[in-house]
Amino acid sequence: MTTTTTVPISSIRKSPGRPDGEGSVQVHLDPNVKLGTAKVFAVYGKGGIGKSTTSSNLSAAFSKLGKRVLQIGCDPKHDSTFTLTKRLVPTVIDVLETVDFHPEELRTEDFVYEGYNGVMCVEAGGPPAGTGCGGYVVGQTVKLLKEHHLLEDTDVVIFDVLGDVVCGGFAAPLQHADRALIVTANDFDSIFAMNRIIGAIQAKSKNYNVRLGGVIANRSTDTDQIDRFNDRVGLKTMGRFPDLDVIRRSRLKKSTLFEMEDSPDVRAVQDEYLRVAASLWAGTEPLVAAPLKDRDIFDLLGFQ
Repeated sequence: MTTTTTVPISSIRKSPGRPDGEGSVQVHLDPNVKLGTAKVFAVYGKGGIGKSTTSSNLSAAFSKLGKRVLQIGCDPKHDSTFTLTKRLVPTVIDVLETVDFHPEELRTEDFVYEGYNGVMCVEAGGPPAGTGCGGYVVGQTVKLLKEHHLLEDTDVVIFDVLGDVVCGGFAAPLQHADRALIVTANDFDSIFAMNRIIGAIQAKSKNYNVRLGGVIANRSTDTDQIDRFNDRVGLKTMGRFPDLDVIRRSRLKKSTLFEMEDSPDVRAVQDEYLRVAASLWAGTEPLVAAPLKDRDIFDLLGFQ
């Protein structure tokens, strides 16, 4: 005979709220692992929008300003830094696997590679598709850098983060960053992705120091749609890069834009990267933005 017990709804305890927002299962990194005095930026945006191109050229620009720069690629494709190093370097996961995941056996040169103009490059990598969590990889990478004292002599750290994924794993760099930058283009899909990223950053900012730093308009001669969205949610565009063939060719040549043959277009893009880097180094006001509902974005953008 089955006995049924009735439990009053009022007696059911609600689970404590999650610090990163309802439904969050984000990976929480060791709070004792700090990145020292470096200024830390996390670069986000829709997949294929040009985050790695932006990150690498921004790293090069900071180095041109005399800063000691570390760029950390957070994509399993490990292609964030190849325009700086001229090759696909092994990932932290790759080298840890060679020592059966005993980090104490690694040397600095096993996972840190010097790139263009002295920029130091690390590719965190990630687990195979459908297995594990990218947040763990980012956490292990930062811990490894700390243990090897590589963050003590660094002025700027740039995290180049996987696509528009806003899961716990790839939101992990936000736990270290001072400012989050969003790369977008003047089209619906890019701005839609940016809106989701804003929500993830705002959730993290409740418990961490990260704040929105601004928008970088990439591959966009016109920015009317970006400007309309920014005005609505409270963002600002801090850098504008038109759709130039020389930028595409720089990737094919495995080079930063600071290594490309001189031309008016190249000089203009170099100057814009230097201007953005100088602005970030001087300090930007934190932005408070409110993401829109999907339907509101749909109604906002496009030709009226």
